[in-house]
Amino acid sequence: QVQLVESGGGLVQAGGSLRLSCAASGRTFSSYVMGWFRQAPGKGREFVVAISWGGASTYYADSVKGRFTISRDTAKNTVSLQMNSLKPEDTAVYYCAAYYGTGLLVHENYYDYWGQGTQVTVSS
Repeated sequence: QVQLVESGGGLVQAGGSLRLSCAASGRTFSSYVMGWFRQAPGKGREFVVAISWGGASTYYADSVKGRFTISRDTAKNTVSLQMNSLKPEDTAVYYCAAYYGTGLLVHENYYDYWGQGTQVTVSS
């Protein structure tokens, strides 16, 4: 089992920045691909970004490319999401997710473990 706990959400004005963190515990964290998803009110869960187990490979959704940066610290069992130039359309609950594998998959069904989510609200 892998337990994931997100933190760092909040309210920010458009153009501002937030940094989300995901703390993992349980099995060998370094063996898991980590991802961030988000869900806006009334919409389905949307892929944001994934990072390989070693951190060398990342894959971003077009909507966040160039504004968001994912990183992981295997020694500390954490994954972070730096979000810059935030837009009102980035408002959503953000979820950290993990699965045991090697591909940077975008569909939520492949991810086995999920955090409880953290709210990000961007005001215009």
